[in-house]
Amino acid sequence: MRAPIGRFDTATPAPDCLDELTRPVADAVRKWRGGTPADQIVYVDTEPDWADTATFVEHYGAELLDQSANCVVVAGKRGGETTLAACVVLSATRVDVNGAVRRQLGSRKASFAPMDTATGETGMEYGGITPLGLPADWPLLVDSAVVELPYVLVGSGRRRGKLLVPGKMFAELPNAVVLEGLGVA
Repeated sequence: MRAPIGRFDTATPAPDCLDELTRPVADAVRKWRGGTPADQIVYVDTEPDWADTATFVEHYGAELLDQSANCVVVAGKRGGETTLAACVVLSATRVDVNGAVRRQLGSRKASFAPMDTATGETGMEYGGITPLGLPADWPLLVDSAVVELPYVLVGSGRRRGKLLVPGKMFAELPNAVVLEGLGVA
């Protein structure tokens, strides 16, 4: 199969290569019941040594700069309680942690979660965290620009490999809230 975006040597519908994904991501693909069929999620094999953005787009296509998203784990705190959440924004932007995230979570303070917390709680590798397969009780905040793209490149749960996901699927993920201005330049 040919990847819908980018130039990848290997592209496979995610349901056909669950062994390439971490357990939580594979389970999310296997159990998917959204309006867009799971076979539209495409797994592409990538070289972990090329993960740096400049090197990545050199090898896989410059257009991916505008079609890639990052998924980051944040921690909102209020009154001794901590709420973990995930945020998905286009790669060319950064998460508005102290504005949009803090307000949405109803937190007094919000920050990026420590790496050990992010990987330990998600069961995913640092640098490969994806919104598919997150803990069931986590809020998922998605920038509206992500949902508007036909396809978006995101992590696969591992450093090796990425997922190409139809933008509209992000709004169908459990606990997803689509926000304008979550990603800022």
